[in-house]
Amino acid sequence: MIKIDYTNVMAKVIGEKDGIIPQEFDEYNHIVHEIHEKILKEKDTHFYFTKLPYQDTQDIKTLAKEIRENFDYFVVIGIGGSALGNQMIQEAINGFNYNNFEFPKLYILDNVDPEKFGNILDLIDIRKTIFNVITKSGSTVETMANFAIIYTTLKELLPDTYKNHLIFTTDPEKGFLRKFGQLEGIKTLDIPPAVGGRFSVLTSVGLLSAAVCGIDIDALLEGAKKADKICSKTSIVIENPAYLIGLIHYIAAEKKGKSISVMMPYFERLSSFVDWYRQLWAESLGKQGYGQTPVKAIGTIDQHSQIQLFREGPKDKIVTFIQVEKSLRDFKIPSDLPPEISYLSGYTLKEILDMELLGTRAALTKSKVPNLTITIDELNPYNLGMLIYIYELATGFTGYLYKINPFDQPAVEEGKNFAYGLMGRKGYEEKLREFKELNRQEFILEL
Repeated sequence: MIKIDYTNVMAKVIGEKDGIIPQEFDEYNHIVHEIHEKILKEKDTHFYFTKLPYQDTQDIKTLAKEIRENFDYFVVIGIGGSALGNQMIQEAINGFNYNNFEFPKLYILDNVDPEKFGNILDLIDIRKTIFNVITKSGSTVETMANFAIIYTTLKELLPDTYKNHLIFTTDPEKGFLRKFGQLEGIKTLDIPPAVGGRFSVLTSVGLLSAAVCGIDIDALLEGAKKADKICSKTSIVIENPAYLIGLIHYIAAEKKGKSISVMMPYFERLSSFVDWYRQLWAESLGKQGYGQTPVKAIGTIDQHSQIQLFREGPKDKIVTFIQVEKSLRDFKIPSDLPPEISYLSGYTLKEILDMELLGTRAALTKSKVPNLTITIDELNPYNLGMLIYIYELATGFTGYLYKINPFDQPAVEEGKNFAYGLMGRKGYEEKLREFKELNRQEFILEL
């Protein structure tokens, strides 16, 4: 069960300057209906991710079983949409202690930071490790750099069996990794061509590592399927969770000056969900001068850091709280306490966590900071699947409200092109010249 309480974004509660009046929802009825019809027509193209809940998972589950039986370590080599979703599902469902007690242990190589790379190598036995190299383009710089080292190491240590320690997940037809996999005879999984990286968590990109770690991927997809059926049925905003989230944030940004979207779960297992959301929201919507800056906050930790800014700083934020009703564990505070802290007696940590959320929400509302609360009865694969789908659809929908393409990332490519020029990649000589012109370094303070 998922519930969205948007009371505190409404003008009735926080005033018309910062809040939304019902008539503002009504103003977009026609546009929302048009976008809804467009989305339904584009389920085979731009919105292909909406079809992923209906896929057959048998091959992934069979492969995951083979991996569990033959390897002690599963390492994802990827970055961005090829890594954040894996981490998000793992932490949300299996928590933070999985690698301390379970096998296969999951590690994610998502950066070319040499110390992080080395630290992960220190934790694994390469002879007992399978590496899942994930890149849709087949040529992502960071992924290819890490892969090149691992590939060479595997060939040196295991010249006869190194291929058994590699799985490629990439475009089904094009790209270096697809061609290299075919040439080498390495097991290769497909990323549907119509699904962009940041929308790919419910493909083999995220499902394989989840299944390897014992997560019920069918339940994950069932939750997403339920969300798809709800959202496909109606364009009425207050009955469609994805459109509701999208339109609230759009109006908040464009009419109320709320250029920052804060997501603040009061459940640390959702910490990586916020990381995944940040990429989804920022990379999809940050175009042509539009988009909100997504900010991560964790309750109660950030009550003691960022809430001061949220309440008394610039009034440019809308906050989404996420509450999980049922915790897998809880601890009761003893009753025999000194008088100064006796008010804590008899409460559990979960009860205090929930009351802290209520208090923070009331404080933000008092300061007229718009905030909505998403409540989940239990953090399980089914509910996580619903949440993933809702936010993916909300992102695509909001992009269409802005009349931009939410499925590309042209500004990201420019940085990659400069890096290619610096590395001496053929065809990027002009980018190297442009880089040298931009990188003047005329004003520098050295200490």
